[in-house]
Amino acid sequence: MQYWLLKSEPGTFGINDLAMRPKQTEPWYGIRNYTARNFMRDGMKKGDLAFFYHSSCAEPGIMGIAKIVREVYPDSSAFDPKSEWLDPKGDPANPRWLMVDVKLVRKLKHPISLQVLREHADALDDFTLLRRGNRLSILPVTAAQWEYILGLEIEN
Repeated sequence: MQYWLLKSEPGTFGINDLAMRPKQTEPWYGIRNYTARNFMRDGMKKGDLAFFYHSSCAEPGIMGIAKIVREVYPDSSAFDPKSEWLDPKGDPANPRWLMVDVKLVRKLKHPISLQVLREHADALDDFTLLRRGNRLSILPVTAAQWEYILGLEIEN
């Protein structure tokens, strides 16, 4: 099993939005960064777990846990002329952009803020989220980091 962190802006699509979806499941689409796309394409597998992280908000942090319930498939928003994610150069026969389906496992009892994560940076052993200038919306998380971060939920 692999572990991930998925960033989303709560004003666009937050954990409460996922909780209200049928079967609490939603395609994770609109990824337009090659590195993030490659993480999905090459690493994400059905059954993997991910932290659901709110970014670009008053208090960024981990809000819950999601599960990958469908592996990569073409991102249909890349071919939708009405979508903000339209890729005018996209080719449906050879899709450049992909998506996965995620399902809410649970909301955290207490969100784990970015500030709390920073306070534990040494223990998190070069956690990608805490690297200066990192703006990727999908990040790998090691098993050790995953367990440590889950332990922070209990402390808060």
